Amino acid sequence: MNKDLLYKFFEGNASFEEEEEIMNWMEASSENERNFLKERKLYDAMLLLGNESCCEKIGAKASLRLSIGLEFLKIAGVVLLTLCGSYFYYHHQSNFDPLAMQSISVPAGQRINIKLPDGTDVWLNARTTIQYPLSFGRGKRQVQLDGEAYFEVTKDKKKPFIVQTDKCDIEVLGTKFNVEAYSNKDEFETTLMEGSVKVDSKIQSQSLILTPDKKAFLQNGILCVTQVDDYSPYRWKEGLICFKNESFLGIMKDFEKYYGMNILIENKDVLKRSYTGKFRQTDGIDYALRVLQKDIHFSYTYNHEKEMIYIK
Repeated sequence: MNKDLLYKFFEGNASFEEEEEIMNWMEASSENERNFLKERKLYDAMLLLGNESCCEKIGAKASLRLSIGLEFLKIAGVVLLTLCGSYFYYHHQSNFDPLAMQSISVPAGQRINIKLPDGTDVWLNARTTIQYPLSFGRGKRQVQLDGEAYFEVTKDKKKPFIVQTDKCDIEVLGTKFNVEAYSNKDEFETTLMEGSVKVDSKIQSQSLILTPDKKAFLQNGILCVTQVDDYSPYRWKEGLICFKNESFLGIMKDFEKYYGMNILIENKDVLKRSYTGKFRQTDGIDYALRVLQKDIHFSYTYNHEKEMIYIK
């Protein structure tokens, strides 16, 4: 099989006939399949490293690049960028669409910025995982999200952009919105900054259209909508954790999300207090708690084995 054609396929620029030719060749023998996956993994590795010159040498110029800021480069050693080990191929009756999936995971206390194959810009918050194909098919652009992300979706009227979460799906054509949907928590919310989105609940047969400056969220399994007047909580893209008249309990829940710790509040007096301020994620949870101690009287201890913090 011609390598130029293979890399044309990996980039998502192959015609329907060329896609079919490649898949027929791959399925003709186990050796062909091994060669296909070998070239696929090499191509994926080049994309992950952002090495365009290497991609050109092996037969194609990468059209997908990870957009990594200077701050992310400083923390790249702890950010987990992992390629899925499995490749999934689907045969549709009317649309032959082979997909190679990539998965990116962000550890506690960090965030990253990536570009999807269609040019969509995505920020991933702490403890977030996204899965997406390295080349979107003809019918739709679909990603899977576990965690929190901010999307600036490239417009394409022929290809809806769908964010799948465990509780709700969000469908758009081109817009800016934030999604928070951690699978280990009951909460779900999506906030629209620009454009419009359709939200479909998986818990109940319910859907709604969201307009700018509105937030959709689940309450007792029901989709609800509220006005958004303060966008400071979404400054997490800048590495900030912002609060405005936030309860102590709400702040601790955010710390759990950002830093991957469980926090047990034994001092019930702190629950009566609220706080306005901001912290940098990179300052760490110890710094944030010490700052809070200046206004709210409490102490805290660690249990590192259980990854637990006790507020006393």
